[in-house]
Amino acid sequence: MSDPLEERRARARELAAEFADQGDAFGWFDAFYKEAAGDNEQIPWADLEPNKFFKTWADDVGLKGNGRKALVVGCGLGDDAKYLDDLGFKVMAFDISPTAIEWAKRLHADKDIQFEVADLFEPHRSWLGAFDFVLEIYTIQPLPMDMRERVIDSIATFVASEGELVIVTRGRGDDEEPVELPWPLSRRDLSRFETHGLQQMDFRTFDGDEETPIPRWVVWYKKSTVTEVE
Repeated sequence: MSDPLEERRARARELAAEFADQGDAFGWFDAFYKEAAGDNEQIPWADLEPNKFFKTWADDVGLKGNGRKALVVGCGLGDDAKYLDDLGFKVMAFDISPTAIEWAKRLHADKDIQFEVADLFEPHRSWLGAFDFVLEIYTIQPLPMDMRERVIDSIATFVASEGELVIVTRGRGDDEEPVELPWPLSRRDLSRFETHGLQQMDFRTFDGDEETPIPRWVVWYKKSTVTEVE
């Protein structure tokens, strides 16, 4: 019996390959959302609820917003942005897909969340170093491996001094070759965040839902205070 969810994942891989052949690493996201035609069940990562691995971590640590400024990277339909809003953060969320952003605005019209269309590599300059809490869930792993360092560098720039960053991703061993999109991250990949003054505070591993579970990692970083040298 066919698995509709796996069929949609296969379609995502197909679209990503088509756009990559045209020299466009990002266009497939909007095309995929457009194909869904307003049906969130056609989007494998859109559950209309927060990512369960992040929520488990947040519940465990007692995460609270207390009015702090948060940024959600690659927010999709805004499920995680809504969760942060519920926790008391002042939330900005962006995605490269205009279709996803319009969809998110409709879903969360009753929330005080600022949704924006933006390119990770060309963000608003006012966002740099501006956020107390930055959340990235499953947006690094679908981007081409040859962009990985640049993607990590870009995400790190959003974190304010003494701010926090949480990454949720599929994980793989440092010497394990990724087989297909989405390309899991390794600890070696993640270590690049530390070159931006981000100290790893917590690292949790969860089992994925697959028949042969793929590990999910939730990694928490804090940025050290920048001090001026006399």
